[in-house]
Amino acid sequence: MNSIFVRTQALLGSDAIEKLQNSSVIVFGIGGVGGNCTETLVRSGVGRLTIVDQDTIDATNINRQIIALQSNVGKVKVDEFRKRLLDINPELKLTTLQKRMDCVNLEDFGLKDFDYVIDSIDTITSKICLAEYCYENNINIISSMGFGNKVNPLDIKVSDIYKTYYCPLARVMRRELRQRRVKKLKTVWSSEKPTKTITGDQYGKRSPGSVAFVPSVAGIVIASEVIKDIIGKENNEKTRTSS
Repeated sequence: MNSIFVRTQALLGSDAIEKLQNSSVIVFGIGGVGGNCTETLVRSGVGRLTIVDQDTIDATNINRQIIALQSNVGKVKVDEFRKRLLDINPELKLTTLQKRMDCVNLEDFGLKDFDYVIDSIDTITSKICLAEYCYENNINIISSMGFGNKVNPLDIKVSDIYKTYYCPLARVMRRELRQRRVKKLKTVWSSEKPTKTITGDQYGKRSPGSVAFVPSVAGIVIASEVIKDIIGKENNEKTRTSS
């Protein structure tokens, strides 16, 4: 066993570490949510990882994205993450893809080969296509909802998409997935009412406000759910409780 996981094994057990090291996960979007999720997966022992993001690092990312520094503004996100993640675990089998996932190229990613799909992208049409595809093909997926304009990380929850509220993105997702007869989607979301903000760039494009401590917590929560599902922790706990 890789020595960096000694303390993780002490808590989760050797069987769990083996499952994690043999697991394969793909993360779409490595921004404020997806970046923290990705790093947590690697530090927890996930052995095979694919990260997908088309963007370069912008100065406006520094307030919340774990990879963003003054020294790497303008550089490709997946390239910067490759260096960081392999510095954490040189034995990680890592694939980086600087590309955009959309409804046209979705099947190019070979999602059926992964144990888990993580959606932490912003584009609603792509999120809907990804959720529908995974539902129809019985692929494990967890989807991040909106964490902009929110300041309380204690309001972050895990539930099915149809149990969400106070999230404008989730509201659109519920409507669109219902029309497509997608009956379930595991999501991480916030029950906090969004704060109204006025944020715009020099071109007039409006963006939600953000802080460091909400998307980061959401990303770690997503990683924890994926890890627990992979090692079967909740199922094992239920078995012990009922026996």
